[in-house]
Amino acid sequence: MPAEGESRDNAPAPPAPVPPPPGAIAGDPELEPQVTITKRQGDTVEEARVNGKLMWVKVTPPHGRPYYLIPDATEGTLIRREGFDPALRVPLWLLFSF
Repeated sequence: MPAEGESRDNAPAPPAPVPPPPGAIAGDPELEPQVTITKRQGDTVEEARVNGKLMWVKVTPPHGRPYYLIPDATEGTLIRREGFDPALRVPLWLLFSF
């Protein structure tokens, strides 16, 4: 007789389906990013905000590859990135402050 979760030909049973996220989180409009698309000097600029906080800016020039501007957590400036790949991490240490 086969064990529980196995069929007669010793093949494992398929995994159980993953339940959907709770309805309170999935349908919360405050957690959904609000994207604003504008055109500036030929560039298409997309700004994403969550709860009014800027998360990222995507700039698509008319000729060339798009790039992202991501807010820096320490100074409030924007850091340019070619994508969201975290492979390269540049240290951002504050050495002196005046």
